[in-house]
Amino acid sequence: MGPTDPGALGRGGDRVSAVDADPTRRPGRVTGRVALITGVARGQGRSHAVELARQGADIIGVDLCGDLDSIPYPLARPSDLEETVRLVEATGARMVAAQVDVRDAAALTEAVELGVDRLGRLDIAVANAGVCTIQRWDEVTPEVWDTVIGINLTGTWNTCTAAIPHLIAAGGGSMILISSVAGLKGQPFLAPYVASKHGMVGIMRMLANELASQHIRVNSIHPTGVDTPMLVGLGGLTERIEASPDTGSIFLNSLPITVVTPADVSEAVLYLSSDASRYVTGTTMTIDAGSSAR
Repeated sequence: MGPTDPGALGRGGDRVSAVDADPTRRPGRVTGRVALITGVARGQGRSHAVELARQGADIIGVDLCGDLDSIPYPLARPSDLEETVRLVEATGARMVAAQVDVRDAAALTEAVELGVDRLGRLDIAVANAGVCTIQRWDEVTPEVWDTVIGINLTGTWNTCTAAIPHLIAAGGGSMILISSVAGLKGQPFLAPYVASKHGMVGIMRMLANELASQHIRVNSIHPTGVDTPMLVGLGGLTERIEASPDTGSIFLNSLPITVVTPADVSEAVLYLSSDASRYVTGTTMTIDAGSSAR
């Protein structure tokens, strides 16, 4: 799937800063910067986009906006992407949006190039797009494996490779890979998801070393369960745990909460996007209520 005309879903054109575009906007922690966010139509991606926009950034956002046969819950719709654009622009920020499958490297690269042409630069890249399925190892079909690995891991790589040339051109920046506590521990019944989220850590650590001389910082964020449509749409985990009760404790948090909110994760995205983290790179930041410490 190729990108739509970004102008159809967001404002673009003049290469001016967010503050210049709207003098009423108050300077924030990422004022004048431009952030790329994948999986932006709803859930964590929307939250990250709105928070960065509130803090002064303009947004390039992409999302598939369509269902996939191998994924058991409904994915975002074009109307969800339009709502994200509305919420971002309500802050005074500009947003360039496109419907893109992150597995399509050429289409993603084209969408990023169009966004940079409209907004003038790229300073932040957030690889957020992801899907999940629940099943025992012997129920994982080749189609499920390829879909989850393709979107979560290959899609992350494609996001990085589309963003890096523009970050270099800007003199540096921050790349943030949204992994999971499943990228740090072997949670059962999530085989392709766990594999993809662990793989993201490898990409992060390699790029943090390779791009340091270009002043590009690369980090990953590892939430516990997040209250999003993906989590709500997933089913079957309770039944798996009941059938294998020895596995239940692996999913528990240390703090007495079940899930965190997208806003909790967006606070970490903002920190890693801002100058407050200017010497932070190669880290696995947990927003997991102590799950990884168990």
